[in-house]
Amino acid sequence: MFQELRETIEAYKQRDPAARTSLEVLLLYPGIHATLAHRRAHWCYEHRLFFLARWISQRSRHRTGIEIHPGARIGKRLVIDHGMGIVIGETAEIGDDCLIYHGVTLGGTGKDVGKRHPTIGNNVLVSTGAKVLGPINVGDNSRVAANAVVLSDIPENSTAVGIPAKVVRVAGKKVNYVRDVDQVNVIDPVDAELAALRAELHKLSRHVSSDSEISSLDSSEL
Repeated sequence: MFQELRETIEAYKQRDPAARTSLEVLLLYPGIHATLAHRRAHWCYEHRLFFLARWISQRSRHRTGIEIHPGARIGKRLVIDHGMGIVIGETAEIGDDCLIYHGVTLGGTGKDVGKRHPTIGNNVLVSTGAKVLGPINVGDNSRVAANAVVLSDIPENSTAVGIPAKVVRVAGKKVNYVRDVDQVNVIDPVDAELAALRAELHKLSRHVSSDSEISSLDSSEL
C-alpha cells in the first residue's frame, strides 16, 4: 500500500508542474485524499459492507468535491487534477496511469443494466468537463478532449473531440470522418417554405384562370 502511495505521489509530481514536494501533494491535493478514501470504501464494498462503503465515499465527496462510487475499480497511479465535480459511477473501471481533470463524469445513460458505466484503459487522459457515458470502452493511450460527450467506443491511441465525440486522430495521424449532419448542403427552411407558397399560388392562379374561362363561355352562350 505504501509503495502504491509513493508511486501515486510521484505521478502527481510528474504530471502537475505546480506540485513542489511530496508532502504538499500528500496533504493538500484532494485527488490523493479521494483515491485513498476510495480504496477503503471499495474494500468495504467488496466485503458487502455497503452502508459503511457509502458512508466513507460520501464523507470523501463532501471533503474533496470528488464522488467515486465504492463499486468503481481504479488502477494504479491515478492522477486527479483539481478534481472538483468529478463523478465516477458504480461499474466504472479505470486502468493504470490515467489523468482525469475536474468536471469529468464517467456515468451511465439510464438505458443499461448490469455494467452501466465506461471502462477506461491505461494511460488515458480525460480532459475538463468531458462526459463518458454508458458501458463503452476507451482504449489505452487515448485522449478525450475538454467538454466532449463520448457515447461509443474509442480505439487505442486515439483522440476524441466534440458532441457527440468523434475520433479525429489515431496514432497521431488525422482521421477523416463523416459528420452526422451535412453542414454544407443544408436545405434552408425559409427557401423551402417560400417554394411551397409559390407552388400553392401557382395552383390557385390556374384555378382562378379556369373559373374565368368557364364564366366567359357561359356568358357567350347567353
